[in-house]
Amino acid sequence: LDSDTVLISPNYIERTVEELYKAVGIASACGNVLSLRLRDRKAIVEDPAMKTFLQAHVDAPMFPRRTGLERLQMGITSLYRECLYLFLQKFVYRGQMAFFGSISHPVGCAVAYRRKYIAELFDHYEPILGDDLTNSEDIFIGFALVNHGYRNIQLPDVLCRSQEPSVKKLPRQFYMWSSAFLQSCLYFHSLTASPFKAFRRWRHNWKFKHSKEGQEILNKRKIQEPYREPFGDAHTDLYGRPIGWSIFMSLVEKIAFPWALLIMLVLQMWEALLVTVVVETAFSLTIMAVVAPKGQRLKFLGKGILVTPIRYSALVYDVTTILRFAVDVWFKKDRRWRK
Repeated sequence: LDSDTVLISPNYIERTVEELYKAVGIASACGNVLSLRLRDRKAIVEDPAMKTFLQAHVDAPMFPRRTGLERLQMGITSLYRECLYLFLQKFVYRGQMAFFGSISHPVGCAVAYRRKYIAELFDHYEPILGDDLTNSEDIFIGFALVNHGYRNIQLPDVLCRSQEPSVKKLPRQFYMWSSAFLQSCLYFHSLTASPFKAFRRWRHNWKFKHSKEGQEILNKRKIQEPYREPFGDAHTDLYGRPIGWSIFMSLVEKIAFPWALLIMLVLQMWEALLVTVVVETAFSLTIMAVVAPKGQRLKFLGKGILVTPIRYSALVYDVTTILRFAVDVWFKKDRRWRK
């Protein structure tokens, strides 16, 4: 639990820990995450139990003084993140859960982990990488877990809220998240290359299900766990993982889309650039309107239009992140990555 995160649902810990006991393949569980707004902080402080605690133990002010400009910067970030979280959690992660029974990595501000799996993970990787896992340890841990055949799940019925940085600090966060994703794709290249092992995987699964030995193993399992994957990194090296399809497509999109826009800009292909931006924006806004809560679809459609410039500015940082990553890996041979 991050220090700037508040568990809004009273049963957040109960639900996430409960989920870990439902299947041996579940390694982490998290809930939905939204931005912690000023009105949320005020509502928390006004809670009778919180009032009693603050009066007895806290002397510092609960609301730091901020200028009008600072409040505006926080508001812009909150607006952008509200749209981003809606798109990711209601569309991308929901799709990953439906197709693969897992998300690529948990939302790291409030996660329940199975301690045994985390201990094994660090015992394996710390002697190799030290403490410099990637620029975002949550992404690395999530990749490592699904690489081993475990699952990261997200629960739609519990909610937490996390403090957001001001808009001027967003570029650094863009860099950390994007670079950590690229770094994890590099470390877990067998997982990322899963689509190229699809036929081998299908053949292996077919032989297993139709063999006498495979049937004996399946019959011994008293609990038929959904989305159960064979455990072990060696299996990933040979056959990949279903979630690897989503990771591979995300990597292609992260690299190809900003560079395609840049090439069109350099070559002055204005018509193609305009059509690409309009179609992509319309597609994203349509998805956001569809997955938005009922009664708020027009509201989120308007918010999505407002944050479109920020979304495209993030693509600029993706280009610089890709270049910096390439220099680190292929020229400097330097992987001492840290926040």
